[in-house]
Amino acid sequence: MTDLTQTFAALSDPTRLSMVEKLMAEGDLPAGELVAGYPISAPAVSRHLKVLREAGLIRQRAAGTHRYYAVRPEAMQTIARWTMDHRSFWEGSLNRLDSLLALNPETEDTP
Repeated sequence: MTDLTQTFAALSDPTRLSMVEKLMAEGDLPAGELVAGYPISAPAVSRHLKVLREAGLIRQRAAGTHRYYAVRPEAMQTIARWTMDHRSFWEGSLNRLDSLLALNPETEDTP
């Protein structure tokens, strides 16, 4: 599995995506605060965090008996680059479609 494939696979789960979004908004958090309000068990939380760590989306650091989690900026940069690469593709494709439609204006009035 490529890094990007693993990244998107990890983010495809709503709980994991929400965890990453929370870390992006609030910064480093201990696991307990990260999942406050989620109706999932501690083992499920551990599994979700493991998937995110293995995908390279978050990092873990120990401080005493606590484990803190944070988003890895490099992972977010990779996603942003991929998104921007594809945005250019789609913008170019839509611009070409606009040009084609401009050459044949009667197709715009067709239902």
